[in-house]
Amino acid sequence: MPTAARDRLEHALSRIADPKGEGRRVCLTVYAEAARAAADAADARARAGKSLGPLDGVIVSIKDLFDVAGEVTRAGSKVLLAEGKVAAADAPVVARLRAGGCVIVAKTNMTEFAFSGVGLNPHFGTPGNPTDRSRIPGGSTSGGAVAVADGMCEIAIGSDTGGSMRIPAALCGIAGWKPSKRRVPTEGVFPLSTTLDSIGPMARTVANCARADAVMANDTWRELDPAILQGLRIGVPLGMPFDDLDDTVMAGISYAIEQFKRAGVRLTDETISLFDDMQQINAMGGFSPAEAYAVHRERLKSRGQGIDPNVRMRIKRGSTIAPAVYAEMIAARERLVLAMDVRLSDLDALMLPTTAICAPKMSEVASPETFSLNNMLLLRNPAIVNFFDLCAISLPIPGGVHPVGLMLLACNGHDRRLFNIAAAVERLFAG
Repeated sequence: MPTAARDRLEHALSRIADPKGEGRRVCLTVYAEAARAAADAADARARAGKSLGPLDGVIVSIKDLFDVAGEVTRAGSKVLLAEGKVAAADAPVVARLRAGGCVIVAKTNMTEFAFSGVGLNPHFGTPGNPTDRSRIPGGSTSGGAVAVADGMCEIAIGSDTGGSMRIPAALCGIAGWKPSKRRVPTEGVFPLSTTLDSIGPMARTVANCARADAVMANDTWRELDPAILQGLRIGVPLGMPFDDLDDTVMAGISYAIEQFKRAGVRLTDETISLFDDMQQINAMGGFSPAEAYAVHRERLKSRGQGIDPNVRMRIKRGSTIAPAVYAEMIAARERLVLAMDVRLSDLDALMLPTTAICAPKMSEVASPETFSLNNMLLLRNPAIVNFFDLCAISLPIPGGVHPVGLMLLACNGHDRRLFNIAAAVERLFAG
């Protein structure tokens, strides 16, 4: 792989333009000339011995829900495109990426309004999974995951409300990161759930995820220091997170557990009753439907038929949640977030499958019923992290028939520590 930013950019652009590839469905806007100028500037700084930070000259894509000055923020929707509202300024995350020297190559496709873990988009097409084009990419950051896996960019930036970075990362065989919510600003990002939305990266390596996180969080970058796995305390939660695993996922997780044991990790079975409390609160209606309905209530009346039916159905559920019930949900969640921090305080991390299933074929999510079932199985585990405002990463487990993700999660604010643990696990799997 060439080292000059311009050469790496041209490689990415060639992958996007390849008529036999997924570029047309992955990249909804391509910033070819602006990216070439940014790459040339990065190369000039490199020749002068200067750097704007750990992402200087790195080829980056951004999800279609980030504001870019002078553009309509589509969020994967032709309805928003028709409304024509133009962003006055770059989202703070985009501004930080530019200030850090990133070469932004494209805006990537997504589930409309970011409201599913499957990754389908009936308006702009659904990118095929890089390991089997007949299978879904996962969502909602579908285009970003395929862009990284197919070499259209080096890092993809997106949102994560219930797993929207980690699900496609797991299904496409790359790494995906969800930070503690407060680390990265969500202003200028089209909202799904203001309570749960977080901003994170996907990449082939843990280090690149950490670099992107540092830049977006406006944090000082320090090289990762992989944790010592011997004696590390990692909990394996019993019950729900391990229910209904398909055979491929079960085999991958069994492999990961065996590798952990060989490395001297102290694995402990953990009964976490707070998961039951979470399910009781979500049974009241859920934050994403309630908050999405608040955003789209008038749009549903005037342009509802132009919205993906699977997405429209989920938004409409929010109309049944009374304000008093929503307030009760908010208060109860705040208590449970604090309780989970206490519950995990004597563990370095929890480990569980990122998703209960590997990527289903697109034909297997074609009906509303099969779509809903698969969407639930994809979202179930990663959504735990957003509900409890934890930090988490999905890592690809090597050797499976189809990609399988291992999710490591840790307490709110323990992002740096979790990155170091993930770097050690990545090294373990590579060995």
